[in-house]
Amino acid sequence: MTFMAAKDSLGSLATETTAKIIAAAADIALVVDGSEVILDTTFSRPGLKSDLANAADWSGRTWTETVTEESRPKVKMLLEAAATEAPAKWRNLSHPATAGGEIPLLYTAVRLRKDRYLAIGRDMRALADLQHRLVEAQTSMERDYSRLRHAETRYRVLFHTTSEPVLIVDAVSETVVEANPAATQLFGVPAGRLLSRNFPSALEPASVHALKSLAGAIRNGQTVDDIRLRLAGSTDDLVAAVVPFRQTAGMLFLLRFIQPGGDTAGARTSLANLKLLAFMRRSPDGYVVVDQSGRIQVANAAFVQMAQLVSEDQAHGEMIDRWLGRSGVDMSVMIANLRHHETVTLFATIMRGEYGASTDVEVSGFSLIGEQPSFGLAVRNVGRRLGEAAQGPHPVPRTVEQLKELIGRVSLKEMVRESTDMIEKLCIEAALELTGDNRASAAEMLGLSRQSLYVKLRRYGMADDIAGAERESS
Repeated sequence: MTFMAAKDSLGSLATETTAKIIAAAADIALVVDGSEVILDTTFSRPGLKSDLANAADWSGRTWTETVTEESRPKVKMLLEAAATEAPAKWRNLSHPATAGGEIPLLYTAVRLRKDRYLAIGRDMRALADLQHRLVEAQTSMERDYSRLRHAETRYRVLFHTTSEPVLIVDAVSETVVEANPAATQLFGVPAGRLLSRNFPSALEPASVHALKSLAGAIRNGQTVDDIRLRLAGSTDDLVAAVVPFRQTAGMLFLLRFIQPGGDTAGARTSLANLKLLAFMRRSPDGYVVVDQSGRIQVANAAFVQMAQLVSEDQAHGEMIDRWLGRSGVDMSVMIANLRHHETVTLFATIMRGEYGASTDVEVSGFSLIGEQPSFGLAVRNVGRRLGEAAQGPHPVPRTVEQLKELIGRVSLKEMVRESTDMIEKLCIEAALELTGDNRASAAEMLGLSRQSLYVKLRRYGMADDIAGAERESS
């Protein structure tokens, strides 16, 4: 395609004007002869010239020498098409980059006169980068979708094969969202009729009132016990455990029933386990289950929040030492101890957030025995506790255990200085205790002048009445 009235609209352009137009319209422009030898070059951006390998020496070389091997046939195609004055086509060519790798450029060629061609190129790196990001985003979405689909499949299998009746009820509309086959059998209603049905309608009035009160208490954040319900027209009670959870922007209730005549002891144990699970899910302390290699299997909301994540899915399948531990050594030591001793208590370390936040934590762990052994970890934020106890940039340690807690958080030079302070303070306390708080005698016992002792007492906050002591000693 060309201008409809090129001669009238453009006239006879001067050479300099034509060169400026070509330079402005293209990222790179080459003038080549019929033998593919480059006669002249122009670059609209200086950065592109420095990025292309040996671009300053292209003049006098053939065009095919400046491109990668797989792009050389395309150079011939471009020039052959231009020689026949066929409609211009764009082709992707790659040039070797100065820093290694390749730089993609999109070229077209036009014939200027016999044995003289103009090749115009566009830098495609920005587009290639966008395409790469798009592919990565698509791949990530597909992985997440596959993981969610597999999780839903596992949930469906568990939900439909469990022998206990389970209902999922919308907390606002109080309608049944999902029901497993055991629930439809218990209520004697086909699955199609049970779904979207108002759940309390199947209960006696007293049970309806109790369930509504329970739902209100849960919505207000109160902790609730198991509840006894009775179906309309039945003389047997049902023991129901209610577990609230959120999905998207709404709240749902999971109601799990123990059928009449069932194992009462087993029911109590099962309900207790459900309560414990609900406690761990909603606990302000972080709870996480990892496999023997340290890969996260389950994490509660508190752990997700400490790791500065949006959802548990982001933590699932990741290594625990990505967020927990001063380095990978911390978690390796803890997991090795769990394998050997089965329990670890009050392991001091730090929690690193996804966006750089760092929190002092204590970790207790225990071994979970099963077909696939794993470890449960309880993570407690102790940053506030340590902050209140601190006097200065780091608390002066009074015991070896406190000194160990500083390893990894402060440099060796600081640790040596603080260890010296610890020993010095303990020696002064012992001397004062032995001399009945006589500072003059304590200074003599320690081989210090009284003035030096008073300076150290002030430093460690032990100078209750130095001025009075000075008057007494004088």
